[in-house]
Amino acid sequence: QVQLVESGGGLVQPGGSLRLSCVASGSIFSINAMDWYRQAPGKQRELVATITSGGSTNYADSVKGRFTASRGNTKNTVYLQMNSLKPEDTAVYYCHAELTPYGTYWYSYWGQGTQVTVSS
Repeated sequence: QVQLVESGGGLVQPGGSLRLSCVASGSIFSINAMDWYRQAPGKQRELVATITSGGSTNYADSVKGRFTASRGNTKNTVYLQMNSLKPEDTAVYYCHAELTPYGTYWYSYWGQGTQVTVSS
């Protein structure tokens, strides 16, 4: 059974920083891309950042230059460093992965989400 677990959310003042972590565990043969999404109250879930298995990254225009996605020493771990946070960054942040547990079919997995609140 595969699990994605996020951590690192919390309350931060505008202009502050947070670092989110996501660890994928369980039966994992290979992971393709891992992504960070967020969903604010009353809004649709949106893609924030993607990091491929090769380490290439893509970001939403709203976070370019402020957020950085990276992989850990084990490729099952990804981070999202968030700097210069704004109140509009307030949302539940979700980790997502496309992976194959046994090397045959690929599946989409989601974490449970971690709350990020930017407020003075």
